[in-house]
Amino acid sequence: MNKAELVSAIAEKSGQSAAAVGEVLGAFEDIVTSTVASGGKVQLAGFLSFEKAERAARTGRNPATGAEMQIPAATVPKVKVGKSFKDAVGK
Repeated sequence: MNKAELVSAIAEKSGQSAAAVGEVLGAFEDIVTSTVASGGKVQLAGFLSFEKAERAARTGRNPATGAEMQIPAATVPKVKVGKSFKDAVGK
């Protein structure tokens, strides 16, 4: 399901217009992105949580040549799946 299909499905289920749902979804994306980028955490209990994580520098291998290479440290987004969501998908 892509974003347009998600907007349509939410609009149909909630009885709202697709334009209104699109605006809400866009605002949600903006808020989660800015909160996590500034070091905060967004948690939707039982569903998902979004936060920033630090990845340490490490040595890796170039898959094409097998040569060792240094992979620099990085700050990356981290998404965790909640228990309710895991349980629902696992059935």
